[in-house]
Amino acid sequence: MEFLKRIFIVLILVINIYNVNAQVFSDVYAKLQQSQILNDHFFGFSLYDLDSNRYVVDINGHKHFTPASNTKVFTLYTALEMLGDSIPGLQYVEKGDSLLFWGTGDPTFLHSKMDSHVVYNFLKKTEKKLFFIPTPMQNRFFAAGWTMDDFDSYYQPEIATFPIYGNVVTFRENSNNGLKLVPYLFQEKLTIDPSLDKGKFTLSRSFVENQFLQSREKVPSNYVNEIPFKYSDTLAIRLLSDTLNKFIQIIEYSKPTEVKTLYSNATRYVLREMMLPSDNYLAEQILMMISLQKFKMFDTYLVRNWMKDHYFKYYSDEIVLHDGSGLSSYNKITPQNMIDVLVAIKNKLPDESQRFKLFSTGGVDGTLKRSYSTDRGVPFVFAKTGTITSVYCQSGYLITRSGKKLAFSFLNNNFIDERSAIIRKEMVNIMTYIRQNY
Repeated sequence: MEFLKRIFIVLILVINIYNVNAQVFSDVYAKLQQSQILNDHFFGFSLYDLDSNRYVVDINGHKHFTPASNTKVFTLYTALEMLGDSIPGLQYVEKGDSLLFWGTGDPTFLHSKMDSHVVYNFLKKTEKKLFFIPTPMQNRFFAAGWTMDDFDSYYQPEIATFPIYGNVVTFRENSNNGLKLVPYLFQEKLTIDPSLDKGKFTLSRSFVENQFLQSREKVPSNYVNEIPFKYSDTLAIRLLSDTLNKFIQIIEYSKPTEVKTLYSNATRYVLREMMLPSDNYLAEQILMMISLQKFKMFDTYLVRNWMKDHYFKYYSDEIVLHDGSGLSSYNKITPQNMIDVLVAIKNKLPDESQRFKLFSTGGVDGTLKRSYSTDRGVPFVFAKTGTITSVYCQSGYLITRSGKKLAFSFLNNNFIDERSAIIRKEMVNIMTYIRQNY
């Protein structure tokens, strides 16, 4: 009897704590439920206390949303679990006077901002004959659900096993009102197309080939743009050969069981570069590297299925992911799924100084630099944004003035796209209110 009384007392305490917690955040519930801006579309909001391990606010927490680039939070966690401290830049074997090498999916090779020159210097300095062996991939160059209309947009480079120059051509205005292209090999592929004349300078690419087209308008001063090129192994090696000023032969050769691996960059550095500017190319290639490392082949669906079977199946709701970047409108997650993965990342990286480096800091950097203001000079939101047509999301961590440590997921779908700025402002107002009042 005494034992039953103790259980009853514990249950009463738990219920009272829950009720107090819910009552404390009742004003936040009211703001969310009474917001005309938010209730004009489908939104979900989950707020989770990381210290007491409980939800303090939850609206539509089990409803599925298109997450856009919030997908990258799942890619981040996958990389933290599976990739290791450094990313593989090249696999190779040496046989006599020959060096045979394979791609690893490393997205940083000859990248305009991220190349460590480790792989470049290795290939440049060797006196051995160079042979490249292409590796087939099960992935298509675009993931399921990507829009074909964006084939020439900087944010949608093709997926590849041996990416080079970020799989884009960089266009810069030069002093003669012309354009300088990098890699230079594409310079002769740039022509004027009068059909593009629309009153302002326009740049595009042919849908099926690497023919780049510009309108006849004046190139704006300091103009810089990136356009994905149509990838092939032959083109990649031609670009590499031109850059190294060395002959490289493409051959077929069965990869030995034992190969050497040359590492090119710190994993955390690449993950930060993926997260802060929301780089789709890096996200997809990170999964490619994981696929090769884990399964000895390029098939990112194997990676996603493995994570689903070993980690995500324990999450609050079913998760459906078709890419690593969030470009796919087929991706579906819930706000509570986002909390699940944020908690997992927190457990993986308990040191906030390290964890918060992987998320945009409100009012300071990344995609949240202009969205938030710091509170008395102190940043308080560390999150990932997600934006595609009729989708705007934020998920991450929030620290209140009293020191509460919270994880949150704020997902918005199915609104008229022109309203995204108004929705973003309303979200910031609510998150700032929580910061200042709790």
